[in-house]
Amino acid sequence: QLSARDNIRVGNILLDQTDPSIERAAVNAGVHDLVKGLRHGYETLLGKWFEQGEELSEGEWQKLALARAFVRDAEVLVLDEPTSALDPGSEWEIFQHIRDLAQGKAIVLVSHRFSTVSHADSIHIFEHGRIIESGTHEQLLQHGGRYAHMYRVQAKAYQPEG
Repeated sequence: QLSARDNIRVGNILLDQTDPSIERAAVNAGVHDLVKGLRHGYETLLGKWFEQGEELSEGEWQKLALARAFVRDAEVLVLDEPTSALDPGSEWEIFQHIRDLAQGKAIVLVSHRFSTVSHADSIHIFEHGRIIESGTHEQLLQHGGRYAHMYRVQAKAYQPEG
């Protein structure tokens, strides 16, 4: 329930209100054009607590949260289902930015979507709080364990019947 600018700036409150990295983070998260198009741009109040506030869709809020993560200059980023409310095109764009921004940093990505995890350097499959498999996407498919089974089940949904 803050302005769009402050919503992003929460990721790094040490930044000045006019710091260009706020808008750069919005560009990288794919939310800049949306914010610029709001009634008062980056100064628009978000949420419905205020009379002048504008509500965003779930996917738009998710992009704003990603901008918040991108503006943070952290060595480790933990992203939990960061693109679950996004369409495949937006998801692909976001992950291109995440890869660029991750240079020299560690990203812990929690996801159930194979399109999200298949490009990770290392994938860990958990069951009951324990790691039961680890490796790259290709290694885990070759292993034929739980990951490969889940991948095949999900892939079946995209294959024609017959």
